[in-house]
Amino acid sequence: MAESEENGVLFPIFILTIIAIPLVPYTFVKLSRAFSKKQRSIHCQCLDCDRSGKYKRSVSQRISSFTSCSNLTVVLLWFVMIFLIYYTKNISRESQLFEPFSILGLEPGASDSQIKKAYRKLSIQYHPDKNPDPEANKYFVESIAKAYQALTDPLSRENFEKYGHPDGRQGYKLGIALPQFILDLNGESGGLLLLFTVGFCILLPLVVASIYLWRSSKYTGNYVKLQTRQAYYELMKPSLTTSKVMELFIKAAEYAEIPVRKTDDESLKKLFTSVKSELSLDPKKMKQDETKFWKQDPAVIKAELLIQKQLTRESAVLSPALQSDFRRVLEFAPRLLEDLMKMAVIPHSEQGHGWLSPALGVIELSQCIVQAVPLSARKSTSEGIAPFLQLPHLSETIAQKIASQVKSFKEFQELSLEERSKLLREVAGLSASDVADMEKVLEMIPSLKIEVICKTEGEEGIQEGDVTTVQAWITLKRPNGLVGAVPHSPHFPFHKEENFWVLLADSNNVWFFQKVSFMDEAEAISTASLAVSETMESLGASVEAKNKAVEEAVEKVKSGSRLVMGRLLAPAEGTYKLTCFCLSDAWIGCDQKTSLKLEVLKRTRDVEGEAAEEGMEEEEEDELEEEDYESEYSEDEEDKKRGSKKKVNKKGSSSEESGSDED
Repeated sequence: MAESEENGVLFPIFILTIIAIPLVPYTFVKLSRAFSKKQRSIHCQCLDCDRSGKYKRSVSQRISSFTSCSNLTVVLLWFVMIFLIYYTKNISRESQLFEPFSILGLEPGASDSQIKKAYRKLSIQYHPDKNPDPEANKYFVESIAKAYQALTDPLSRENFEKYGHPDGRQGYKLGIALPQFILDLNGESGGLLLLFTVGFCILLPLVVASIYLWRSSKYTGNYVKLQTRQAYYELMKPSLTTSKVMELFIKAAEYAEIPVRKTDDESLKKLFTSVKSELSLDPKKMKQDETKFWKQDPAVIKAELLIQKQLTRESAVLSPALQSDFRRVLEFAPRLLEDLMKMAVIPHSEQGHGWLSPALGVIELSQCIVQAVPLSARKSTSEGIAPFLQLPHLSETIAQKIASQVKSFKEFQELSLEERSKLLREVAGLSASDVADMEKVLEMIPSLKIEVICKTEGEEGIQEGDVTTVQAWITLKRPNGLVGAVPHSPHFPFHKEENFWVLLADSNNVWFFQKVSFMDEAEAISTASLAVSETMESLGASVEAKNKAVEEAVEKVKSGSRLVMGRLLAPAEGTYKLTCFCLSDAWIGCDQKTSLKLEVLKRTRDVEGEAAEEGMEEEEEDELEEEDYESEYSEDEEDKKRGSKKKVNKKGSSSEESGSDED
């Protein structure tokens, strides 16, 4: 029984370890994310963003976010851990080693008289005749009397002084971390032990693995359904325009799962009437197109009308259920658009190129959804009045008046503060407070600069089939001096971080793509340092040169630049006119592009290498032949020398013989 009690003590320690291993790092990650969110909450300070309430949380919202399921689970597990630590600590005190000297209050090596004196003193205090308390009686019998007996017996005391235990040398004990009630069942514990082993060691890992496999079989890493990704890839075409991209975008499986209710029909029909001008309907065949529109899947109709409500800033009042669906559609939109962008730029051709036209359409749609700007505002020119509509206090009519006074939105940004204020007051009729509010937004809009090169590491020029390195530095500047910031988006009800897409493309082929974020500076520093360090090592640079290049890259990142690096296979011989795009998924009018001329030479490195190898082989063969010739010649000479020596010896011997005969 004592052994089972010692084994049962290990079970709380085992449970404590199992809980602490995942809980402690998960808590640190969660706290770091919460802290980083507070640090990164650099959002627009205009009145529209302030009124949206997106960045200001009420007390109830903070309580609801804190009392989420994951947070409550973490708090509960920490309470369980604290209880187990306290429980284990008390058990360790109770199960500590038997030490007679400390029980009697003596130092090790005390004399017999001191032991007897201490025993009498404690007996007066804890003896049952003197103290009727049951706990005192228990302590006297199990501790004091036992300690006195262990120290007064010569053998027990000798064992304790030598081995630390009255019974002599103690061996190691192994225990099993199981609950006490299982260990107390004696012969009946076999079934429960088997059940516990199967449940904890086999069934629990199987359940966790099954949940993970089920999750990974339905969703991508970006929480997009695999069914949606497959539909996007199969329906993607190289010549999709922005309106066609919209038709593809709303066919996501996430939108198909939004419930369709008959009570929403009347609201959707009213919404259709208000956004009809934005739909792809032919005015000459309006009735036919309307009939065709309503024959679509009800979920597709609902998703498109709700997206158009966002784009047109339609103020129609929706029912609570339909308003919930509207928020759900917008919540899914950023990650669905990101996945749609990937399906546009991933390789579709034999040369490994993606498609530029649908990628630009996805970016335009993303910008319009975030800024709540209709797609029709971008149809007249490349920009139209769309960039002006993302500014506060500007209606479509006022935006057209301002656009007629300047050549482009960039020119409007480059105006001095006085000139711009005068234009806004005289043409737009804005007040001084409205102008100041608009300036806050203009200070948030980024300006981009691209520096891109293509090269073959360690070689001069680019030849056919070379592994070519694409290196681009994207520099972001804002008038307010910020680098990472949350874009101005008062009409988008969710937190949206700005991302940028870097594309290297020709007419309609995307050669290279990468997503860039300016929010996490630490990650950008580590990525740039690693990339530059690997590049310098491949070139065989010295340690000093490598460290200097890394320091320069780190300074660039800290000043607002991001390094984009990738590799592609050089095409056939020729001159290629490429364009490097840097596209924002949130801002309208800040996209930037630069031209790049790529000259690919005819493949000569392998031919020269082969010729050099053949020359080396011929030289080696000639050397071998010369060596063989010399060896043969030397052998003949040696044979001749040996033969002449033999003849001389023969003549000498014959002369000697003749001399002996004469004698």
